[in-house]
Amino acid sequence: MSKLRIVGKPVPMQRAKGNTVKLATFIPLKIRKRGVRKMIVHPRDNTVGASAPRTAHHDSPMQVALARAFYWQHLLDEGVVASGADIAKREGLHHSTVNELLRLTLLDPVIIQRILAGQQPRCMSLLWFQRNPLPLDWMEQREVVAQFDV
Repeated sequence: MSKLRIVGKPVPMQRAKGNTVKLATFIPLKIRKRGVRKMIVHPRDNTVGASAPRTAHHDSPMQVALARAFYWQHLLDEGVVASGADIAKREGLHHSTVNELLRLTLLDPVIIQRILAGQQPRCMSLLWFQRNPLPLDWMEQREVVAQFDV
């Protein structure tokens, strides 16, 4: 898990028991489940007129899948392997998994850059790509991604 960035100052609270004073610090955090993993959601600045900066959300499984897909595509382009089935045998994966990940190489470069920069919509995950095939046309892909709740 990444380090937390301090947005505001902590508010110390004192509780007295006998002669000792215990200090407690309250930091407003929300814990959200994302699949089976729990994420800490950073607090936002709630002052009127101030817009909270959007922090990057790096989706590691998605980034690893992109890297693997482009590596496998490179192997196919260079003739090291003949098909996705050959890659599956070498990697010890099911051939459908390899072929699903190879579809990621057909993504619009702008979408790929947003994923690598952590600026993709939160609901766009690797599981979403596996269940929802995108059109091959890059403009149509952008329209589909634009429909996500950012």
